[in-house]
Amino acid sequence: MWDYSEKVQEHFFSPRNAGAVDDANAIGDVGSLSCGDALRLTLKVDPDSEVILDAGFQTFGCGSAIASSSALTEIIKGMKIDDALGVSNQDIADYLDGLPPEKMHCSVMGREALQAAVANYRGEEWKDDHEEGALICKCFAIDEVMIEETVRANGLRTVEEVTNYTKAGGGCSACHEGIEEILTRILAEKGETFDPNAVAGEIKKPKSGLTNLQRMKRIEELLDEIRPNLQRDHGDVELVEVDGRYIYVKMIGACAGCQMAATTLGGIQQHLAEGLGEFIQVLPAEELARRAAMEA
Repeated sequence: MWDYSEKVQEHFFSPRNAGAVDDANAIGDVGSLSCGDALRLTLKVDPDSEVILDAGFQTFGCGSAIASSSALTEIIKGMKIDDALGVSNQDIADYLDGLPPEKMHCSVMGREALQAAVANYRGEEWKDDHEEGALICKCFAIDEVMIEETVRANGLRTVEEVTNYTKAGGGCSACHEGIEEILTRILAEKGETFDPNAVAGEIKKPKSGLTNLQRMKRIEELLDEIRPNLQRDHGDVELVEVDGRYIYVKMIGACAGCQMAATTLGGIQQHLAEGLGEFIQVLPAEELARRAAMEA
C-alpha cells in the first residue's frame, strides 16, 4: 500500500471543512469525473479586508485528494486572498508531512481549485490554459502549460515524476514523447540534459513487497474487481503480460472499439496502482507487439 503519513490518514478519516460553505462568495471547480478526480472549493471572503473567513471542499477522488483538500482549507482560512494565492502544491504536501510521489497530483489539483475560486470571487474567468497550450495528454486532458508550470515549480526531471504530479502520461502513454520534449527544453534552460533512463525520486522499487507470482495473482484479482463494470457495457479486459511496471492488457468486446478506450485504460491503471501500491502503467496489448517489433 502507499506509504501515507499519519497526518494524511488523519485528514482522510476526519477531514476538516468538508462540504460547501454557507453564503460562499467564491467557488472554484477543477478536475473531471471522467478523469477520476474532481474538486469544488468554496470560500467566504470578507469583501472589505479580503480575508478568507471560511473554506469548504467537496471532492470526488482518492484518499490523498480528500486529505489534500482538507489541508488546503485549513491552510488558507484566515489568510488574505493574495497571500493564499502564494500557497503551492508543495506547501499542501508539507502540511500533510508528505504525500506518496504517485499522489502529488492531488496537491496540484488543490492549488488550481484555489486559483479558480479567487478568480470567481474577483469576477474573472479562470482558464486552465488549454486554449493557450497544446493538449499533451488526451487521456486526462493535461495541457503543455500545466506540465511546464508543474515541472518548473517542483523541479521534475522524469516522465514518471510528471505523471505523479499531473497524471499526464498515466493512460495510454502516447504522450510520453511530448512530455520528454518539454523536460528536454526546460532542463536545457538550466544547462542540464534530460536523461530518459533516469529513475524518479523515491520510486526506485515497488512498495508492495510481493513476489512475482503473488504480484501476478494480485493483478488478476484487481482486474476481477472491475470486470463486472466492463461486462455491463458488453466489454471485458484480459491480462496479457507483466513486464516490471508495465502491465499489458487486451480490451475485449465493446471495450475494444470504444472511443473511450483510453479513458477506460486510465481507470484500470488507477485501480491497479491503488491495489498494488506501486507506480505502474497499463498499456494495450498492441503496444507490446509494437515494442517487440522495434527490438527485433
